[in-house]
Amino acid sequence: MKTNILGVGIDDLTLNEAIDAGMAFLEQDTFHYVVTPNPEFILSAKKDAVFRTILNQADLALADGIGVVYSAKILGRPLKGRAPGVDFAQGLMTRMAHTGQALFLLGAKPGVAEAAAENLRKAYPGLNICGTHDGYFKEDGPVIDAIRAAKADVVFVCLGAPKQEFWMTENGPKTGAKLAVGLGGCLDVFAGNVQRAPEVWQKAGLEWLYRLIKEPSRIGRMAKLPLVLVDAFGARLGGK
Repeated sequence: MKTNILGVGIDDLTLNEAIDAGMAFLEQDTFHYVVTPNPEFILSAKKDAVFRTILNQADLALADGIGVVYSAKILGRPLKGRAPGVDFAQGLMTRMAHTGQALFLLGAKPGVAEAAAENLRKAYPGLNICGTHDGYFKEDGPVIDAIRAAKADVVFVCLGAPKQEFWMTENGPKTGAKLAVGLGGCLDVFAGNVQRAPEVWQKAGLEWLYRLIKEPSRIGRMAKLPLVLVDAFGARLGGK
């Protein structure tokens, strides 16, 4: 049962519960996809009905941003907490390093996925990264063929929202993979090009502020955090 946060259904799961659910998908023969909504997603979904449908039809929708958690509290529908996409991905890789299931990395600038793969193999001994492809492609067919040929079980799709969500729903089943996860800029984190906030900032729900300090150009995107909270207050006052 998903929790409705301003029109987007969010799975009320702890991070470990989400990882368990992700691994359970790999035991099934059908294709599944995971989305990681943050305030930007919710505001975009408000305007884009097709994007909203894709988010709501996802097999798993995780509260990636602290703004989603705050909005849930304001609406009187508190969630168990955040389940950031990067942490979900790390949890999956920890498990997959022991199960042997194959991972394909898709997205980012040329060379980034390869650098991420090299780092991840060191960080998760035994992890089977079966292939990589950058996000600068014009035709889907060759990418789909590469993933299928690699016999990937899981694809981390890092093309940015909403492109990655549209790509997963349209092309995911064609890849032969069992699970696709939309992860935005995670490959840059795994490659070491972007540094995550220290754990104390993460636990305080201030990872967004840390990134803003490091990357002031993100101010336009960060401004969407208070906007979604305003929407939540309005919905609560309106009895929605």
